Amino acid sequence: MSQPPKVVLAYSGGLDTSFCVKHLTADKGMEVHALTVNTGGFSPEEQKALEQKALQLGAASYKAVDALPTYYDQCLRYLIYGNVLRNNTYPLSVSAERMFQALETVKYANSLDADAVAHGSTGAGNDQVRFDLVFEVLGNNLQVITPIRDMQLSRQEEIDYLKKHGIDWPWEKAKYSINQGVWGTSVGGAETLTSDQTLPEEAYPSPLTQKEPQVVTLHFKKGELTGLNGVSYDHPLEAIQALQELAAPYAIGRDVHVGDTIIGIKGRVGFEAAAPLIIIKAHHLLEKHTLTKWQQYWKEQLANWYGMLLHEGQLLEPVMRNIETFLAETQATVTGSVTVQLHPYRFELIGIQSDYDLMNSGFGQYGEMNKAWSGEDVKGFTKILSTNLKIHHFVQQNAPKDD
Repeated sequence: MSQPPKVVLAYSGGLDTSFCVKHLTADKGMEVHALTVNTGGFSPEEQKALEQKALQLGAASYKAVDALPTYYDQCLRYLIYGNVLRNNTYPLSVSAERMFQALETVKYANSLDADAVAHGSTGAGNDQVRFDLVFEVLGNNLQVITPIRDMQLSRQEEIDYLKKHGIDWPWEKAKYSINQGVWGTSVGGAETLTSDQTLPEEAYPSPLTQKEPQVVTLHFKKGELTGLNGVSYDHPLEAIQALQELAAPYAIGRDVHVGDTIIGIKGRVGFEAAAPLIIIKAHHLLEKHTLTKWQQYWKEQLANWYGMLLHEGQLLEPVMRNIETFLAETQATVTGSVTVQLHPYRFELIGIQSDYDLMNSGFGQYGEMNKAWSGEDVKGFTKILSTNLKIHHFVQQNAPKDD
């Protein structure tokens, strides 16, 4: 008797992936192995509950993978090095974590010698492309199965199907869709489907509970956040999570991002990302003091490309490794402390201290007296600098005029 086809499902425990488990087992006769990839959104208790549900739905096995260390080492630190904000707004919270969920899923499928891999994305957004692309590139001849996208079922049809198969769980549709991870939480609702409305206070999962201003000092070593308020952490992830705990009660880092999807349509999504936004802005301020203007210029160009390619699902493109090498190389002197003051709904960058601060060079202070050149030197420098412009204006003034 032949064995049933083996499929690994990227499983979140929501309605869509729950439908996938039951559909693939009951209708397709497949052996489903459910995999939850934690990028900062699931507690141990939540993972245990997910396991129970997956097995009850008929999955042959359930596994939870902690992808946080890999996620940081291979992605988040480069987003910090590059001060990456898509459209100068969004810290790529979901964009980045989906790639690592896909990578862990295909890795697990290959290790099980699975016949197929599945995900619960619809046909409307970016995630379907991110998952599919990774599965196509790294899968060992894996069939890619997408029941929600292919069957185009309504939410109610999925619920009715599960009830028919004895799964009568509460599936009340929340007013707002929340996706939480270590690098921010996305928030979607009726307002984000419009172009003129914003999310109300109650839409955000972190309410304002702290109103007294607080000063926080962020410690960076070669571009990585290593400590807060004089306390060092074993891994930057711990520092990121500690800063999130301090800043989230101030309701900092809220915004609505408008962007272009991979498939070509415009989209809006709300988000809250207190720690990511504070880290990026503090890191950027430290770089302004410790990097040359051309280092900053080229970092900005390449980091913008890096964020765009990551959003487009192109993490596996070799040029990403090239850009990462450049970004890491620029961080050799990005060491020091940045003082930030937290306020309700906002934060203020106070200043920095660094042994590599180029303002403390001793050559001169902006707008004040200098020690490295004289006024006559500046006159000569300016005269030479103006030569090409003088030639241009001379030629333009003496050229024949059109009637």
